[in-house]
Amino acid sequence: MSRTRPLIGISTYLVDEARWGQWHLPAALLPAGYHRLTQRAGGLAALLPPDDPARAAETLRRLDGLIVAGGPDLDPARYGAEADARTDPVTPTSRERDAWELALIDAALAAELPLLGVCRGAQLLNVTRGGTLCQHMEGHRQRPGVFGAHEIKPVPGTRLAALLPEAVTVPAYHHQAVAELGTGVIASAYAADGVVEALELPDAGGFALGVQWHPEMGEDVRVVRGLVEAAG
Repeated sequence: MSRTRPLIGISTYLVDEARWGQWHLPAALLPAGYHRLTQRAGGLAALLPPDDPARAAETLRRLDGLIVAGGPDLDPARYGAEADARTDPVTPTSRERDAWELALIDAALAAELPLLGVCRGAQLLNVTRGGTLCQHMEGHRQRPGVFGAHEIKPVPGTRLAALLPEAVTVPAYHHQAVAELGTGVIASAYAADGVVEALELPDAGGFALGVQWHPEMGEDVRVVRGLVEAAG
């Protein structure tokens, strides 16, 4: 009998309206690249729409690992900053997602559940440890809705470098990034311009990694496979 594949929860967007077929309704949604990459990496995918933050630990008890997906900018108040004019507007639905995903991260770290943050998810991982974000930067996002690509270099000796030993070109779409690293957070990859492209928590007692790029938009499965193997 084959071993049961690890069940990986993936957080979702929450939008006030989406259109499909004849329907135009509020929706929890996620680009298909996330679940497809998780499946290719050997995991089972379960989507996690926003819920009561008090239920985060209960939710994670059903899972073997967690991916916190990319999405809109985090409310700057979460890291003690005033909103820049170029930061995404804060809405009731974005606040709901912020609260849910921060609770998921806190619960995952407390339970030592394998955790991967993607883009926004990496930024949340930093903020939950008291870190801050740069609210706007140039050069890491093409025109709206179009992913770019740039090279990142892993830091030798890190968990990320064990998964990606060499410099790689990655799909990217972001205009914010880590500013000050949080307590216990280390940078594990950089872009050529010095932007932190990956971070991890060596003191977390398990797999706790964030990448600023979007592996779900590429073919390289190694980072997500690392999560799935840790979850197994």
